[in-house]
Amino acid sequence: MPTARRVLKMKQILSCRQLDLTVVCENIQDPHNVSAILRTCDAVGVQNVNLLYTEDPFPELGKKSSASAKKWVDTERFSDPLELKKHLRSMGMRIYATYLSKKSESIYDIDWTQPSAIIFGNEQRGVSEKVLEICDHRVKIPMFGMIESLNVSVAAAVILYEAARQRLRKGFYENSDLSEEWINEMLEKWTKK
Repeated sequence: MPTARRVLKMKQILSCRQLDLTVVCENIQDPHNVSAILRTCDAVGVQNVNLLYTEDPFPELGKKSSASAKKWVDTERFSDPLELKKHLRSMGMRIYATYLSKKSESIYDIDWTQPSAIIFGNEQRGVSEKVLEICDHRVKIPMFGMIESLNVSVAAAVILYEAARQRLRKGFYENSDLSEEWINEMLEKWTKK
């Protein structure tokens, strides 16, 4: 049983969760990358991560690489992009895919305070054509060096912290509209971990 201090910390963290911001990992192979993404999600208050695995098996996640973030972030698995789209739309999400192209929008031009799902693709192949078809926008991180891309977990951190910056400025973390019922439900779940 956690101490009263630990329960209070959990409650404070839960009150900052951003239920209208989510991540999709599409066929990411390296368990360290998936774990690092989960860790960043926890750090910025993303509660739900969607795992879309259509070609590759889901990697085994170790406690060490995720710093146990998988305990605090909920995951849901999908094998069909259309089912994923239906799920995200049911929550009012706009769907963004990270995609290197001149036509892709800068992450700094996106209003991340709106309900948003951000798709990160496989380390070698990127976001697949099938998944690009379910997206509303393609986004990129502006790059000024010879190398045109970042490691997928680093890219996730950059984009999620831009979303957090925008949400902080608008008071999303201080003025949560999460119900007391949801917070208490999650608190009960967390205290059992």
